[in-house]
Amino acid sequence: MNPGITIIGLGPGGADLLTRQAWEILSSVSEIHVRTAEHPAVNGLPANLQVRSFDNLYEESDSFEEVYSRIVDQVLTLGSRSNGVVYGVPGHPFIAEATTPEIVRHARSREIPVKIVEGISFIEPALTLIGVDPFPQTSLVDALILGKLHHPPFPPNAPALIAQVHSRAVASEVKLTLMAVYPDDHPVKLVHGAGTNQAFVEELALFEIDRARQTGLQTSLFVPPLEETASFESFQEIVAHLRAPEGCPWDREQTHKSLRPFLIEEAFELVAALDAEDSKSTREELGDLLLQIVLHAQIGSELGEFTMVDVLKGIHEKLVRRHPHVFGDLVLTDADRVVENWEKLKTAERAKEGEDADALAGISVALPALFQTQTYQDRAARAGFDWGPREGLKEKIAAGLKSLESNDSPEKIEVQLGDLLFSVVDLARRLDVDAESALREANARFREWFASHRSREG
Repeated sequence: MNPGITIIGLGPGGADLLTRQAWEILSSVSEIHVRTAEHPAVNGLPANLQVRSFDNLYEESDSFEEVYSRIVDQVLTLGSRSNGVVYGVPGHPFIAEATTPEIVRHARSREIPVKIVEGISFIEPALTLIGVDPFPQTSLVDALILGKLHHPPFPPNAPALIAQVHSRAVASEVKLTLMAVYPDDHPVKLVHGAGTNQAFVEELALFEIDRARQTGLQTSLFVPPLEETASFESFQEIVAHLRAPEGCPWDREQTHKSLRPFLIEEAFELVAALDAEDSKSTREELGDLLLQIVLHAQIGSELGEFTMVDVLKGIHEKLVRRHPHVFGDLVLTDADRVVENWEKLKTAERAKEGEDADALAGISVALPALFQTQTYQDRAARAGFDWGPREGLKEKIAAGLKSLESNDSPEKIEVQLGDLLFSVVDLARRLDVDAESALREANARFREWFASHRSREG
């Protein structure tokens, strides 16, 4: 019977950390193929064992993905032989090891037997060196993936152990991703050679990790947590607690409808902070608005309508779907083309869902009038409809002012004044001015002038 593929975890260090099962198997065979001979256990393997490695593939291939794919193919071919193959990987076969899951998956479809021989991973000796317990929620992260992201994919109020920080270049990429959340001087620990006799821990600030000279193939990074209040998940727990039976009576009584005025108020307070270019107030108002969003998500969850996961999943999918020029193959050269394509996608989505394909559909009637007007005009213009050249608008405004002077019907005056305001907003749009913001700033100037004028009179 074909023994198939035996995958052995070689542990994190020397051969003394091999399991008894691994040693017995290695002592009974004549050949082992290892992913890399650059591993401290290789020199201590049984003397009768012929060691073959895939190190040449690292030199011949353009990426790690290509290396791992070629190793998987070769191991599967070797495993199809009558005598099968013994394949050795660093650490544990299923921890930070890209080849094992793929070998198992393909071997199953080809009906090739696979045996997994456990091994100590880098995690145990790394945690021993740091002196921490990974429970209740340490994140395990791959540096090669983390370094390609713009934001860490784990909550910052929990510790993280980041594997495969195998070069200063990788450390630099990881640092930039982490600094999107953590302070530059956040204390971290580089763990070098965990499981070997040369193991040591280097304590330094986050911004320094790409300067460490001992970084190598067996380097990992431990990132201590920020304070408990630093994660979105903790905030969700606070809101859920407020709504729980043991929580706040006022919060428990709120509904989607009762919270509506607060949502509107917080949105306008955020706009005021943005208009004032007050970063401290903006940060605070963003928090207040986020509270309203999470409250609505919590109420939706309690009613069985939707959960926060549904909310996040929906907006995630929408952003990817509406940015084919970022996440797909579409090429768009400027912002105007992006907006034009966005509107086409929205129209197609509405038609697919059986909704009104009108470009103005979905614009809330509760929006402030100036903002609503400019939104209507923007949408109509993107759909190919406009009100002629800008100079014609100026003439239309002048004519509207003149007709107001000669009209004494209250009903007609209201209609004409509405049309006049509509034209003024359109002129603002043509001049790349946000009419709502412009009027708010004019109100602020008037308020300041009025207060100054009254103080002089007093």
